[in-house]
Amino acid sequence: QVQLVESGGGLVQPGGSLRLSCAASGSFFNINRMGWYRQAPGKERELVAVITNLDRTNYPDSVKGRFTISRDNAKNTVYLQMNSLKPEDTAVYYCYLRGRTDWRLNEYDYWGQGTQVTVSS
Repeated sequence: QVQLVESGGGLVQPGGSLRLSCAASGSFFNINRMGWYRQAPGKERELVAVITNLDRTNYPDSVKGRFTISRDNAKNTVYLQMNSLKPEDTAVYYCYLRGRTDWRLNEYDYWGQGTQVTVSS
């Protein structure tokens, strides 16, 4: 049973920083990539950051230079360091993992429950 557990969300003032963590439990044959999406009220879910098994990263322009994704492969954990936060970064942040639990299975996207990030003075 795969589970993604996020932590680190909360309330922060504009210009502040937060660090999100996401730990994946379960047995994996391989993990292709891990990352973060976010969804603000009334908006579609959007990509925030992704890191592949080759440590390649990708960010949208809206967070590039402010957010940094990293991973600890030994712990199946991904982190998102968020600096210079803005009110428009306010959203529920979801961790995701693409991988397979058995070599016979196709890759599958797994999602966490989400953690709220609020940027406000």
